[in-house]
Amino acid sequence: MCRRDLAVVLVSGGMDSCVTASIASIDYSLAFLHVNYGHRTEKREERAFNDLCNFFKPVKKLIVDISYLKQIGGSALTDKNIEIPKGGLSKGCVPSTYVPFRNAHLLSIAVSWAEVIGAKRVYIGAVEEDSSGYPDCKEEFFVAFQEAVNKGTKPDTEIKIFTPLIHKSKAEIVKIGMHLGSPLELSWSCYSEEDIACGVCESCILRLKGFKEAGYEDKIPYREKK
Repeated sequence: MCRRDLAVVLVSGGMDSCVTASIASIDYSLAFLHVNYGHRTEKREERAFNDLCNFFKPVKKLIVDISYLKQIGGSALTDKNIEIPKGGLSKGCVPSTYVPFRNAHLLSIAVSWAEVIGAKRVYIGAVEEDSSGYPDCKEEFFVAFQEAVNKGTKPDTEIKIFTPLIHKSKAEIVKIGMHLGSPLELSWSCYSEEDIACGVCESCILRLKGFKEAGYEDKIPYREKK
C-alpha cells in the first residue's frame, strides 16, 4: 500500500471546513489544524473540531491560540461591544463580523506547520460567491498568498493552497457534503450561541438557506429559523 501525501486542513468546526476535510480525505492523509482567536463561540467550535477529529481520524492534529486578534479587536466576533447583525444578509458592504485579515494569520500558521511536518497541501474552506463578502475570502487573496508561500518557504517544500469551495454556493456545499458523507451534524456555524444555534445571525441564515435550497434538513437545533 502506497503512503499518501499529507495535507493540512484548517478546521474551524464549521460546515465549510467539514466538507473541505471530506474533499481532502479523498487524496491525502489528514493533519487537522484549529485556531482559537478569542471569538464568542470559541469553546463550541473547538468542541466541533474535536468531534470532527473523532470522525475523520486525522494522523495529526494541532490547536493553536492567537487570542491577540481579540486584543486587536475590530470585529463583532471578538468584541462583545460590537453587535452581531441578525435577521438578514449583508449587501454591498463588509459586515461587522469580518475579523481583519484573519485568513492571513490562519494560513501563515498552516503553512508553517505544513513545512515542518512535510505536508504538500493546505486546504481551507473559504467561500467567495455565497459568503458574507469578507475580503480575505476572495480568490485573488489566495492567489496572492500562494505567491508569498512560494517566495517565503524552502524550495523543496512545494506547499500548495487549495480552496475547493471558493466558487460554490451554500446549497452546492451541502450537496457535496451529503454526497461525500460529511458529518454536517457535528459542525457548528452560529456566530453568537454555543448551546442552541440562534438561527438569525448571518452565518445561521446562510447555512439554513443552503440546506433548504439543497433539499435537506439541517440536524442541529435552532432557537428559530428564518
